[in-house]
Amino acid sequence: MDLVKALSSQYMKEELPEVKVGDTVRVHVRIKEGSRERIQVFEGTVIARKHGGISEAITVRRISYGVGCEKVFPLHSPNVAMIETVRKGKVRRAKLYYLRDRVGKAAKVKERV
Repeated sequence: MDLVKALSSQYMKEELPEVKVGDTVRVHVRIKEGSRERIQVFEGTVIARKHGGISEAITVRRISYGVGCEKVFPLHSPNVAMIETVRKGKVRRAKLYYLRDRVGKAAKVKERV
């Protein structure tokens, strides 16, 4: 095993949730404000999943007050406390960037039963 894999393997999380593109997820993020720390929840649709290994990340999009908001969450980051799946999505694409142009019911993803 080379040096990079040995160093990165100790920082990787053992259990990753089953998150796929199209799923609606609730990401619990640790927010540090001064000396205090709290957990903030970001709920939205996974539109992309990138890379692999220690640098694996998901892009989550939601519409907030009529404005689209996207955040990229590294899956192995210590700031990501937990990722829970709200509903499974049925999609035929690896990246759902077309949702950026859609608003309202047109931006919905069908649910996988």
